[in-house]
Amino acid sequence: MKRKPTKHSIPTRYTLLILTGLCIIVMFVSFTLNLSGGPLNTVAGYVFVPMQKGINTIGTWFLSRADDLKSLRDVMQENRELQAEVDKLTQELSTIKLEQYELDNLRELMELDQKYPSYEKVAAHVIGNDGGNWFSIFLIDKGENDGIEKDMNVIAGSGLVGIVIDTGPNYAKVRSIIDDASNVSGMSLSTADRCIISGNLATMNEQQVIAFTDLKCDDNAVSTGEQMVTSHISDKYLEGILIGYVSSIERDSNNLTYSGTITPAVDFQHLREVLVILDKKNMGDQQEGQETPKNTKQQKTKEKQKKQEGSQ
Repeated sequence: MKRKPTKHSIPTRYTLLILTGLCIIVMFVSFTLNLSGGPLNTVAGYVFVPMQKGINTIGTWFLSRADDLKSLRDVMQENRELQAEVDKLTQELSTIKLEQYELDNLRELMELDQKYPSYEKVAAHVIGNDGGNWFSIFLIDKGENDGIEKDMNVIAGSGLVGIVIDTGPNYAKVRSIIDDASNVSGMSLSTADRCIISGNLATMNEQQVIAFTDLKCDDNAVSTGEQMVTSHISDKYLEGILIGYVSSIERDSNNLTYSGTITPAVDFQHLREVLVILDKKNMGDQQEGQETPKNTKQQKTKEKQKKQEGSQ
């Protein structure tokens, strides 16, 4: 049998190395011998110049992309640093605004405290409400341990908030004057004409006002803008605390009394701090249906004397 001729193949990498070496030799010879216009120079012009241009173009593109990538990384790092700085400044601004808001509230409470200097008071934070949009019934973080008792008056902002209706060792529950169950004996500051001021959450939602009724006064004696305060005959509220301002008024059908609405002096949507007046309304030593210890003791003494007289 005849043996098939063996085919010898050169690996591609060796071929590339050989061609590269030949190119280098040709370029060296061309530049060394200065064969301008010669065949080698012509071959070099057709072969190596386009190759060199291509290599330069590719190299330039890679360098440009590397520079762009470096610039992008620098920009991203700078953006991260700027964002961190913005977050820090935003947090500081929020803190400053919160501190300013609290400072304004404290200044407001201080002014209110000075407005009623004859009463002893304790400041408290609002810690919860009944879940509605308005602070009609809410909790504060001070209670019996701080001297707070049921029926003590609560003030904030520019005037009356409400009254304490329940207490615990370290909390108290307050019913505000806008609550539907609230009724306050009020009076006109300028004329002392009395009326009943009732809470109304429906009108608070619609117009931010509460109602007053049974106002007896002369014609045009009370008009819009009139200040309404707690009256001297109220059994629970101290006299002279600002409730609000008359926003509307009209004569009733009986032609004897007036009714209308009042804009509260307190912002009942944003209550944060309040003052609780530790002084309670004193209606006298003897109230209707109640006996004071002194009167009870006198009555027992008289009964004892009668028994002794009957046994003699």
